[in-house]
Amino acid sequence: MCCLFTVLVLLGPRVANGIWWIADAARWNAAFGSIIWPILGIIFVPWTTLMYVLVLPGGISGFEVLLLMVAIVVDVLSHAGGGYGNRKRLTG
Repeated sequence: MCCLFTVLVLLGPRVANGIWWIADAARWNAAFGSIIWPILGIIFVPWTTLMYVLVLPGGISGFEVLLLMVAIVVDVLSHAGGGYGNRKRLTG
């Protein structure tokens, strides 16, 4: 069950980003100037990329800033969680 949850957390937002990019390419083109930024975003910060594309067309102010900060925190915690979970395996 733990492995299934981990796979869903790691692949879920990336798959959602990919499907959304294919389904609504105009929104992605409006959010990003070139193709490199969404690709890097999907690889390294998928939750932030997903939230950025969601809130950008209406403008980013007020509550949208809070949503983006939450997405950034989720991305940072997802990267830091592996190091924290394996801290006892390291020697020294």
